[in-house]
Amino acid sequence: MFRLLISLVVALALLAGADYLAWNWATQQMLVGYAAWVAGSRVQGWTVSSSEPQTGGWPAAARITVGDVFVSGGQADIPGGLAWSADRVVLGVDFFHPHVLTVAPEGRQRLRLADLPDIPYTADRLTVSLPMQADIPARSADLAADNLRAGLPASGTAGSSGLTVGSLTLHLQWPPTAQPKEAALTAGLRAEDIDLPAAQPPAQAWPLGPRIASLGLDGALEGPLSLTGGLASGAAAWRDAGGTVAVQRFTLRYGPLGLSASATLALDASMQPMGAGTARAVGLAETLDALAKSGAITAGAATAAHAVLALMTHAPEGGGPAEVEVPLTLQDRTLAMGRIPLARMPELVWPAGP
Repeated sequence: MFRLLISLVVALALLAGADYLAWNWATQQMLVGYAAWVAGSRVQGWTVSSSEPQTGGWPAAARITVGDVFVSGGQADIPGGLAWSADRVVLGVDFFHPHVLTVAPEGRQRLRLADLPDIPYTADRLTVSLPMQADIPARSADLAADNLRAGLPASGTAGSSGLTVGSLTLHLQWPPTAQPKEAALTAGLRAEDIDLPAAQPPAQAWPLGPRIASLGLDGALEGPLSLTGGLASGAAAWRDAGGTVAVQRFTLRYGPLGLSASATLALDASMQPMGAGTARAVGLAETLDALAKSGAITAGAATAAHAVLALMTHAPEGGGPAEVEVPLTLQDRTLAMGRIPLARMPELVWPAGP
Protein backbone atom coordinates (compact mmCIF):
# COMPACT_ATOMS: atom_id res chain seq x y z
CA MET A 1 0.00 0.00 0.00
CA PHE A 2 2.84 2.35 0.88
CA ARG A 3 4.54 1.68 -2.49
CA LEU A 4 1.26 2.37 -4.29
CA LEU A 5 0.92 5.69 -2.46
CA ILE A 6 4.48 6.64 -3.37
CA SER A 7 3.83 5.72 -7.00
CA LEU A 8 0.72 7.90 -7.03
CA VAL A 9 2.61 10.86 -5.53
CA VAL A 10 5.42 10.48 -8.07
CA ALA A 11 2.92 10.20 -10.94
CA LEU A 12 1.10 13.34 -9.79
CA ALA A 13 4.38 15.20 -9.43
CA LEU A 14 5.43 14.20 -12.95
CA LEU A 15 2.01 15.18 -14.28
CA ALA A 16 2.17 18.57 -12.54
CA GLY A 17 5.69 19.12 -13.84
CA ALA A 18 4.65 18.27 -17.40
CA ASP A 19 1.64 20.55 -17.08
CA TYR A 20 3.84 23.39 -15.84
CA LEU A 21 6.28 22.92 -18.71
CA ALA A 22 3.36 22.98 -21.18
CA TRP A 23 1.95 26.11 -19.49
CA ASN A 24 5.33 27.85 -19.55
CA TRP A 25 5.87 27.00 -23.23
CA ALA A 26 2.36 28.16 -24.17
CA THR A 27 2.61 31.46 -22.30
CA GLN A 28 6.02 32.17 -23.84
CA GLN A 29 4.55 31.52 -27.29
CA MET A 30 1.70 33.90 -26.55
CA LEU A 31 4.11 36.57 -25.29
CA VAL A 32 6.16 36.25 -28.48
CA GLY A 33 3.02 36.31 -30.62
CA TYR A 34 1.65 39.40 -28.85
CA ALA A 35 4.95 41.26 -29.25
CA ALA A 36 5.07 40.32 -32.94
CA TRP A 37 1.49 41.56 -33.43
CA VAL A 38 2.28 44.89 -31.77
CA ALA A 39 5.45 45.36 -33.87
CA GLY A 40 3.69 44.38 -37.10
CA SER A 41 0.75 46.70 -36.39
CA ARG A 42 3.09 49.62 -35.78
CA VAL A 43 4.91 48.94 -39.06
CA GLN A 44 1.52 49.17 -40.81
CA GLY A 45 0.87 52.58 -39.26
CA TRP A 46 -1.22 51.64 -36.25
CA THR A 47 -0.70 53.08 -32.79
CA VAL A 48 -0.67 50.34 -30.14
CA SER A 49 0.06 50.75 -26.44
CA SER A 50 -0.50 48.66 -23.31
CA SER A 51 1.10 47.71 -20.02
CA GLU A 52 3.59 44.86 -19.82
CA PRO A 53 1.87 41.46 -20.23
CA GLN A 54 1.34 39.40 -17.08
CA THR A 55 1.13 35.59 -17.26
CA GLY A 56 -1.33 33.35 -15.44
CA GLY A 57 -3.95 30.65 -15.80
CA TRP A 58 -1.95 27.63 -14.56
CA PRO A 59 -2.79 24.74 -14.32
CA ALA A 60 -5.85 24.58 -16.62
CA ALA A 61 -4.96 27.29 -19.14
CA ALA A 62 -2.24 29.56 -20.43
CA ARG A 63 -3.12 33.25 -20.24
CA ILE A 64 -1.51 36.63 -20.60
CA THR A 65 -3.18 39.83 -19.44
CA VAL A 66 -2.35 43.30 -20.77
CA GLY A 67 -3.79 46.45 -19.24
CA ASP A 68 -4.56 49.95 -20.49
CA VAL A 69 -4.88 48.77 -24.08
CA PHE A 70 -5.17 51.43 -26.78
CA VAL A 71 -5.28 50.82 -30.54
CA SER A 72 -5.85 53.42 -33.25
CA GLY A 73 -5.24 53.79 -36.97
CA GLY A 74 -6.52 52.06 -40.07
CA GLN A 75 -7.00 55.18 -42.17
CA ALA A 76 -5.84 53.30 -45.26
CA ASP A 77 -8.83 50.94 -45.07
CA ILE A 78 -11.34 52.79 -42.89
CA PRO A 79 -12.12 56.41 -43.74
CA GLY A 80 -11.10 58.43 -40.71
CA GLY A 81 -9.70 55.33 -39.02
CA LEU A 82 -10.79 53.95 -35.68
CA ALA A 83 -9.70 53.99 -32.06
CA TRP A 84 -10.40 51.39 -29.40
CA SER A 85 -9.41 51.10 -25.78
CA ALA A 86 -10.02 48.68 -22.91
CA ASP A 87 -9.05 48.51 -19.25
CA ARG A 88 -7.45 45.12 -19.98
CA VAL A 89 -7.44 42.24 -22.42
CA VAL A 90 -6.95 38.60 -21.50
CA LEU A 91 -5.58 36.25 -24.17
CA GLY A 92 -5.83 32.58 -23.33
CA VAL A 93 -5.62 28.98 -24.49
CA ASP A 94 -7.58 26.39 -22.54
CA PHE A 95 -5.63 23.11 -22.31
CA PHE A 96 -8.88 21.23 -22.98
CA HIS A 97 -9.25 23.21 -26.26
CA PRO A 98 -5.63 23.82 -27.27
CA HIS A 99 -6.41 24.88 -30.84
CA VAL A 100 -8.59 27.87 -29.92
CA LEU A 101 -7.28 31.28 -28.87
CA THR A 102 -9.68 33.40 -26.84
CA VAL A 103 -9.44 37.18 -26.63
CA ALA A 104 -11.47 38.66 -23.78
CA PRO A 105 -11.62 42.45 -23.36
CA GLU A 106 -12.64 43.38 -19.83
CA GLY A 107 -13.66 46.46 -17.89
CA ARG A 108 -14.49 49.80 -19.50
CA GLN A 109 -14.07 49.98 -23.25
CA ARG A 110 -14.45 52.67 -25.90
CA LEU A 111 -14.80 52.60 -29.67
CA ARG A 112 -14.53 55.55 -32.05
CA LEU A 113 -15.03 55.46 -35.81
CA ALA A 114 -13.63 58.35 -37.87
CA ASP A 115 -14.67 61.67 -36.32
CA LEU A 116 -17.78 60.29 -34.62
CA PRO A 117 -18.06 60.56 -30.83
CA ASP A 118 -16.70 57.77 -28.65
CA ILE A 119 -19.06 54.91 -27.83
CA PRO A 120 -18.40 53.63 -24.30
CA TYR A 121 -19.46 50.06 -23.51
CA THR A 122 -19.06 47.27 -20.99
CA ALA A 123 -20.18 43.64 -20.78
CA ASP A 124 -20.48 40.96 -18.13
CA ARG A 125 -18.73 38.67 -20.61
CA LEU A 126 -17.19 39.44 -23.98
CA THR A 127 -14.99 36.94 -25.81
CA VAL A 128 -13.68 36.44 -29.33
CA SER A 129 -12.58 32.90 -30.22
CA LEU A 130 -10.12 32.28 -33.05
CA PRO A 131 -9.09 28.83 -34.35
CA MET A 132 -5.33 28.32 -34.43
CA GLN A 133 -3.38 26.30 -37.00
CA ALA A 134 0.35 26.41 -37.57
CA ASP A 135 1.32 28.97 -40.22
CA ILE A 136 -2.33 29.37 -41.35
CA PRO A 137 -4.12 32.68 -40.63
CA ALA A 138 -7.51 32.43 -38.96
CA ARG A 139 -10.42 32.22 -41.40
CA SER A 140 -13.24 32.45 -38.87
CA ALA A 141 -14.11 34.11 -35.59
CA ASP A 142 -16.81 33.71 -32.96
CA LEU A 143 -17.92 36.53 -30.67
CA ALA A 144 -20.09 35.99 -27.59
CA ALA A 145 -21.35 38.62 -25.15
CA ASP A 146 -23.63 38.71 -22.12
CA ASN A 147 -25.28 41.91 -20.93
CA LEU A 148 -23.52 44.16 -23.39
CA ARG A 149 -24.19 47.79 -22.45
CA ALA A 150 -23.33 50.58 -24.89
CA GLY A 151 -23.76 54.21 -23.87
CA LEU A 152 -25.01 56.99 -26.07
CA PRO A 153 -22.23 59.32 -27.24
CA ALA A 154 -23.94 62.26 -25.56
CA SER A 155 -24.13 60.50 -22.21
CA GLY A 156 -20.43 59.64 -22.01
CA THR A 157 -21.07 56.48 -19.98
CA ALA A 158 -22.26 52.96 -20.71
CA GLY A 159 -25.33 53.43 -18.56
CA SER A 160 -29.01 52.61 -18.67
CA SER A 161 -29.80 55.36 -21.21
CA GLY A 162 -27.92 53.47 -23.92
CA LEU A 163 -28.38 50.19 -25.72
CA THR A 164 -28.36 46.91 -23.78
CA VAL A 165 -28.17 43.44 -25.33
CA GLY A 166 -28.82 40.56 -22.96
CA SER A 167 -27.22 37.90 -25.16
CA LEU A 168 -25.25 38.23 -28.39
CA THR A 169 -23.41 35.71 -30.59
CA LEU A 170 -21.75 36.36 -33.93
CA HIS A 171 -20.01 33.89 -36.24
CA LEU A 172 -17.87 35.22 -39.11
CA GLN A 173 -16.10 33.21 -41.77
CA TRP A 174 -14.03 34.34 -44.73
CA PRO A 175 -11.91 32.59 -47.41
CA PRO A 176 -8.35 33.60 -48.37
CA THR A 177 -9.72 35.17 -51.56
CA ALA A 178 -13.20 35.62 -53.02
CA GLN A 179 -14.04 35.36 -56.69
CA PRO A 180 -17.14 36.87 -58.35
CA LYS A 181 -20.33 35.21 -57.06
CA GLU A 182 -18.41 33.69 -54.16
CA ALA A 183 -18.87 34.71 -50.54
CA ALA A 184 -16.18 37.06 -49.30
CA LEU A 185 -17.76 36.94 -45.86
CA THR A 186 -20.52 34.88 -44.25
CA ALA A 187 -22.13 35.89 -40.97
CA GLY A 188 -24.55 34.46 -38.45
CA LEU A 189 -25.92 36.80 -35.76
CA ARG A 190 -28.21 36.08 -32.82
CA ALA A 191 -29.29 38.66 -30.24
CA GLU A 192 -31.90 38.52 -27.49
CA ASP A 193 -33.40 40.93 -24.95
CA ILE A 194 -32.38 44.14 -26.68
CA ASP A 195 -33.31 47.25 -24.69
CA LEU A 196 -33.28 50.28 -26.98
CA PRO A 197 -31.89 53.67 -25.91
CA ALA A 198 -34.31 56.09 -24.34
CA ALA A 199 -35.95 58.21 -27.04
CA GLN A 200 -34.81 61.82 -27.25
CA PRO A 201 -37.07 63.72 -26.96
CA PRO A 202 -39.35 61.35 -25.01
CA ALA A 203 -42.27 62.27 -27.30
CA GLN A 204 -40.48 60.37 -30.11
CA ALA A 205 -40.79 57.02 -28.35
CA TRP A 206 -40.11 53.79 -30.18
CA PRO A 207 -43.40 52.98 -31.98
CA LEU A 208 -43.23 49.24 -31.23
CA GLY A 209 -41.88 49.56 -27.71
CA PRO A 210 -38.46 49.91 -26.05
CA ARG A 211 -37.47 46.20 -26.20
CA ILE A 212 -36.73 43.84 -29.08
CA ALA A 213 -37.22 40.28 -27.89
CA SER A 214 -34.91 38.66 -30.43
CA LEU A 215 -33.12 39.29 -33.70
CA GLY A 216 -31.33 36.89 -36.03
CA LEU A 217 -29.47 37.18 -39.31
CA ASP A 218 -27.77 34.69 -41.61
CA GLY A 219 -26.19 36.25 -44.67
CA ALA A 220 -23.24 36.43 -47.01
CA LEU A 221 -21.32 39.22 -48.72
CA GLU A 222 -20.70 37.86 -52.21
CA GLY A 223 -18.07 39.05 -54.65
CA PRO A 224 -14.48 40.29 -54.30
CA LEU A 225 -14.13 43.14 -51.83
CA SER A 226 -11.13 45.36 -51.24
CA LEU A 227 -10.96 48.60 -49.26
CA THR A 228 -7.73 49.68 -50.92
CA GLY A 229 -8.25 53.29 -51.95
CA GLY A 230 -11.03 53.90 -49.45
CA LEU A 231 -14.46 52.62 -48.50
CA ALA A 232 -16.39 54.39 -51.27
CA SER A 233 -14.11 53.30 -54.11
CA GLY A 234 -13.94 49.77 -52.72
CA ALA A 235 -17.74 49.56 -52.53
CA ALA A 236 -18.06 50.90 -56.09
CA ALA A 237 -15.61 48.29 -57.39
CA TRP A 238 -17.49 45.59 -55.50
CA ARG A 239 -20.77 46.77 -57.07
CA ASP A 240 -19.27 46.88 -60.57
CA ALA A 241 -18.00 43.31 -60.12
CA GLY A 242 -21.56 42.14 -59.41
CA GLY A 243 -21.27 42.12 -55.64
CA THR A 244 -24.43 41.36 -53.66
CA VAL A 245 -25.53 40.81 -50.08
CA ALA A 246 -27.54 37.62 -49.74
CA VAL A 247 -29.77 37.60 -46.67
CA GLN A 248 -30.68 33.94 -46.35
CA ARG A 249 -32.75 34.48 -43.23
CA PHE A 250 -33.66 37.46 -41.10
CA THR A 251 -35.87 37.03 -38.04
CA LEU A 252 -37.31 39.59 -35.65
CA ARG A 253 -39.64 39.49 -32.67
CA TYR A 254 -40.45 43.07 -31.73
CA GLY A 255 -43.63 44.16 -29.99
CA PRO A 256 -46.63 42.80 -31.96
CA LEU A 257 -44.43 41.92 -34.93
CA GLY A 258 -43.06 38.49 -35.70
CA LEU A 259 -41.05 38.57 -38.92
CA SER A 260 -38.95 36.25 -41.04
CA ALA A 261 -37.52 37.38 -44.36
CA SER A 262 -34.99 36.70 -47.07
CA ALA A 263 -33.60 39.14 -49.63
CA THR A 264 -30.85 39.96 -52.09
CA LEU A 265 -29.36 43.46 -51.89
CA ALA A 266 -26.87 45.42 -53.97
CA LEU A 267 -25.85 49.02 -54.71
CA ASP A 268 -27.47 50.99 -57.52
CA ALA A 269 -25.82 53.50 -59.85
CA SER A 270 -26.14 56.19 -57.16
CA MET A 271 -24.45 53.94 -54.57
CA GLN A 272 -27.72 53.46 -52.69
CA PRO A 273 -29.02 50.09 -51.47
CA MET A 274 -31.51 48.33 -53.71
CA GLY A 275 -32.97 44.85 -53.71
CA ALA A 276 -35.94 42.56 -53.41
CA GLY A 277 -37.11 39.95 -50.98
CA THR A 278 -39.99 38.18 -49.32
CA ALA A 279 -41.25 38.61 -45.78
CA ARG A 280 -43.56 36.41 -43.73
CA ALA A 281 -45.11 38.21 -40.78
CA VAL A 282 -47.61 37.95 -37.97
CA GLY A 283 -49.02 40.98 -36.19
CA LEU A 284 -48.45 43.14 -39.28
CA ALA A 285 -51.80 44.95 -39.01
CA GLU A 286 -51.06 46.01 -35.43
CA THR A 287 -47.56 47.01 -36.50
CA LEU A 288 -48.85 49.23 -39.31
CA ASP A 289 -51.25 50.95 -36.90
CA ALA A 290 -48.42 51.63 -34.44
CA LEU A 291 -46.14 52.97 -37.18
CA ALA A 292 -48.86 55.27 -38.54
CA LYS A 293 -49.73 56.52 -35.04
CA SER A 294 -46.10 57.42 -34.41
CA GLY A 295 -45.70 59.11 -37.80
CA ALA A 296 -43.09 56.62 -39.02
CA ILE A 297 -45.30 56.00 -42.08
CA THR A 298 -48.15 58.09 -43.43
CA ALA A 299 -51.78 57.31 -42.68
CA GLY A 300 -52.38 56.87 -46.41
CA ALA A 301 -49.62 54.27 -46.70
CA ALA A 302 -51.00 52.40 -43.69
CA THR A 303 -54.53 52.37 -45.14
CA ALA A 304 -53.33 51.10 -48.50
CA ALA A 305 -51.20 48.44 -46.83
CA HIS A 306 -54.16 47.29 -44.72
CA ALA A 307 -56.24 46.84 -47.88
CA VAL A 308 -53.56 44.67 -49.44
CA LEU A 309 -53.08 42.68 -46.24
CA ALA A 310 -56.80 41.85 -46.12
CA LEU A 311 -56.35 40.00 -49.42
CA MET A 312 -53.09 38.25 -48.50
CA THR A 313 -53.59 37.25 -44.87
CA HIS A 314 -54.33 33.59 -44.19
CA ALA A 315 -54.58 31.33 -41.15
CA PRO A 316 -51.96 28.55 -40.84
CA GLU A 317 -53.28 25.02 -41.36
CA GLY A 318 -52.21 23.92 -37.90
CA GLY A 319 -53.82 26.95 -36.26
CA GLY A 320 -52.21 29.97 -34.69
CA PRO A 321 -52.24 33.70 -35.46
CA ALA A 322 -52.98 34.86 -38.99
CA GLU A 323 -49.90 35.47 -41.09
CA VAL A 324 -49.09 37.17 -44.35
CA GLU A 325 -46.36 36.68 -46.93
CA VAL A 326 -45.55 39.79 -48.92
CA PRO A 327 -43.01 40.79 -51.55
CA LEU A 328 -40.75 43.70 -50.61
CA THR A 329 -38.63 45.90 -52.86
CA LEU A 330 -36.12 48.64 -52.22
CA GLN A 331 -35.49 50.93 -55.16
CA ASP A 332 -34.61 54.60 -55.42
CA ARG A 333 -34.50 54.70 -51.61
CA THR A 334 -38.18 53.68 -51.42
CA LEU A 335 -39.25 50.60 -49.49
CA ALA A 336 -42.41 49.15 -51.00
CA MET A 337 -44.75 46.24 -50.35
CA GLY A 338 -45.73 45.13 -53.80
CA ARG A 339 -46.53 48.39 -55.55
CA ILE A 340 -47.41 50.24 -52.36
CA PRO A 341 -44.64 52.54 -51.07
CA LEU A 342 -44.19 52.21 -47.31
CA ALA A 343 -41.28 54.44 -46.38
CA ARG A 344 -38.58 56.69 -47.80
CA MET A 345 -35.15 55.52 -46.67
CA PRO A 346 -32.46 58.02 -45.65
CA GLU A 347 -29.67 58.64 -48.15
CA LEU A 348 -26.51 56.63 -47.60
CA VAL A 349 -23.65 59.16 -47.64
CA TRP A 350 -20.26 57.72 -48.55
CA PRO A 351 -17.07 59.38 -47.32
CA ALA A 352 -15.01 61.10 -49.98
CA GLY A 353 -11.53 59.70 -50.59
CA PRO A 354 -9.51 57.21 -48.57
